[in-house]
Amino acid sequence: MSSLDHVRNIGIAAHVDAGKTTLTERVLFYTGANHRIGEVHEAAAHMDYMPEERMHGITITTAVTRCPWKEHLIQIVDTPGHVDFTIEVERSMRILDGAVIVMDGVRGVEPQTETVWRQANKFNVPRCIFINKMDKPGADFFNAMESVRERLKGNPVVVCIPLEDGGILNVIDGTETHFSGKHGEIVETKPARSEYNDLIEEHRENTIMTAAEIDEEVEELVNMEEEISTELIWKTLKKATLLGHLQPCFAGSALRNRGIQPLLDGVLKLLPSPEERPPSIATTLDGTETELPMTSQGPLVALAFKVQMWEGRRHVFARIYQGVLKPGDKIKIAGSKVEERVARVFDVDANSKRRKEEASAGEIVLLAGLRKATTGDTLCSRDLEVLLESIDAREPVLGLAIEPTSSKDEPKLLEAIAKICEEDPTVRFEEDEETGQRILRGMGELHLQILFERIKREHNIDLRAGKPRVTVRESIVGEGSANTIVDRVIKAGPKDILLKARSLTKAKPGPRGSGINYTTKYKLIPEDSKLNAEQLEAIELGVKDSLMGGPIDGSPLVDIDVSVEEIEIFEQGSTPQALRMAAAQSVRQALINAGGIRMQPIMKVEVVVPDEYVGTVQGDLLSKGAIITGQSSSMDYTSLHGECPLEELLGYTTNLRSMTRGRGTFTMEFSRFDSM
Repeated sequence: MSSLDHVRNIGIAAHVDAGKTTLTERVLFYTGANHRIGEVHEAAAHMDYMPEERMHGITITTAVTRCPWKEHLIQIVDTPGHVDFTIEVERSMRILDGAVIVMDGVRGVEPQTETVWRQANKFNVPRCIFINKMDKPGADFFNAMESVRERLKGNPVVVCIPLEDGGILNVIDGTETHFSGKHGEIVETKPARSEYNDLIEEHRENTIMTAAEIDEEVEELVNMEEEISTELIWKTLKKATLLGHLQPCFAGSALRNRGIQPLLDGVLKLLPSPEERPPSIATTLDGTETELPMTSQGPLVALAFKVQMWEGRRHVFARIYQGVLKPGDKIKIAGSKVEERVARVFDVDANSKRRKEEASAGEIVLLAGLRKATTGDTLCSRDLEVLLESIDAREPVLGLAIEPTSSKDEPKLLEAIAKICEEDPTVRFEEDEETGQRILRGMGELHLQILFERIKREHNIDLRAGKPRVTVRESIVGEGSANTIVDRVIKAGPKDILLKARSLTKAKPGPRGSGINYTTKYKLIPEDSKLNAEQLEAIELGVKDSLMGGPIDGSPLVDIDVSVEEIEIFEQGSTPQALRMAAAQSVRQALINAGGIRMQPIMKVEVVVPDEYVGTVQGDLLSKGAIITGQSSSMDYTSLHGECPLEELLGYTTNLRSMTRGRGTFTMEFSRFDSM
C-alpha cells in the first residue's frame, strides 16, 4: 500500500439516479483501473455486479474498489442511492475519510441527498460536491448550490464551473479544461480566456473571504490587500473542508465524460489522507475513552462494517485503524470472549478479490475465516481490547408472510434467510405467534422484492408471499400509575412458599423518537430495609418483562417513560420471584391505565409531477391522510413535500404513474412511528 499521506479513502453517495455509479465507472476508466467503461443503462457497470443491480439499474449493495491517480491510491466505496438500502450508506460513512456527494444539476438536493448528508454529518466526514448532469436541459449549477444552502444548511463554495461548450472553468487556478477523444480521455487545460475574468474574480474572491474566516494568515493578507497565492488558497480551502466549514463544488456530466479529471484532482487536494483525520475515539472496557492515532505501530484495532457471502463463504469487510493484520493472525471481538483466526486477507475490486500478505492501518480489506464477527464489531488483538463506535441498524417497517412453494425447501429457506440476516442488519425474520406464519421484514417494497429475487437466484427456492404488512408499534396517550401487590402462596410438595411484595409504578408518554426509558430509583419500604443483589436484579427484570409489548396487542413499545416509585418488602415473602412479579404487574397495569395507542410508520415523501397534474396528485395524497408541508417548482415540474402513513403508500408508484401518464415519480424515507 502507498504511504498513508498518498491514500484517500472516499465514498461516493447520492440520491438514486443522480449518476453516482456512472461517475464511478469514469473514475475507474480514467485512472487506468478499468480498460472499458461499463454503462448502467446497458447493465454493464463494473461496480453494479449483482444480477439484481443490473436488472433494476440501481446500486443495491456497497461495492469497494481502488484506483491510482497521480501517484496516489484512491480507495472508493460506491454506495446505494435508494432509501431502502440506507444501511449500506450508514455503515460506509462510518469508516470513510472523505466523501463525494453527487447531485443532479436539474433537481439539486433530493430526499436521499438529505439522508446521506445527515449521515456524513453524524460521522464528521469532510465532503466535496459534484453537480452532475450539467448537459441536461434545465440544469443550473448555482441553483443546485443554493439548494445545498437552503435544504442542507451547508456552505458550498465554487471550485469548478461548467461552461456552455462542455468545458470546465477552475476559478482557483484560473484555468479552463476541455475534454475530447472517444471517452473524454484527452484533457486539455489552459489559462482561462479573458471573457471569464470577471466570473473567476467573483468566485475566487468569495472563496478567499470564506477562507479568511478560519485562517489568520489569509485574513491578514486580505486586510493588507495583498495578493494571495493559489497554493495558499488551496491549502486554506482544504483546512476549511476538513473542519466541515465548507464544501467545495465541482461540476460536469459523467455520462458525457466531462469534469471527472478535475474532480479527481480536487479529491487529492481537498479531502484528507487517513493521517489527516482526527484520531478515532475508542472506549476501554471500563468506560474510559482513549484516542487511536492512525498508525501501523501498536496492537491491532479494526472495525467490521459489513458481512457478505462471497462464493458461498462468509467474509467480513473491515477498516483497520491501528496496527497490522496478516493471514493466520488471531483476533478478539472486543467486549466478548470470542477469539477467531483470520484465514485470508484480500484487496477488493467490486466482485473480485486478490490475496494480500498483510494489511495495515488506513486500509479497507476483506477478511475470510471469521465465523462470529458481525457488523459493528471491533476486532482487536489481546494486547489492547477497546471498543470503537458501533453502527446502528434501523428497524424494518414492512413485512411479508412467506413460505416455500415446496415444503421440502423449508430447511433451505431457513438457511438462506439466516445468511441474508447476517449480511443485512435491517432484515428481520420472525414467526407470528397467533397465525404461525413466518414473516420477513425489511425497509420497503423494493427491499423485500430484491430479497425475494436473491433467494430465488442464489438458493433456487420459489416463494409464496402474502400481502405486505406494515410494522406497527404501541405507545401510551396519557399518564398512568398502578399500585400492585403480589400476595400468594405456592405449594412446593409438603412446603408452602409465601410470595409477597408491592410495587408502585408511574408511566407517561415520551417525546417522539425517544424510545423506551425507565428508572428504578424507588423508595424502599420499610425504610431501614436493604435488598440483596438478586432482589435488585429481579426488580429490573420485572420492569423489562412488561416493556416487551404494548397494552393493546403486545406490539413493541416506543416513546414511553416508566419509573418505579416504591417497592415494599415483607420479610421472608419478598423473594426475588415475588419482587419480579410485583414489578412486572405494576408496570403492565400502569401502561394499561395510561391508555394504549397504535403507532404506524410515517414516511417523509417527495412527489415530483408535471404542473398540470399537481391538483389531482395533491388531492389524492390528502385523501390518504398525508400532510403537505411544502412545494417547489422547476422546469414545468412541481415537487410536493409532506408526510404520509406507509400503509397508504403501498403500491403508490403504480397509482402515481396512472394519474400522471407515467411522468410522475416519488421517493419516501422513514421519519418516525406516530399516530395519524
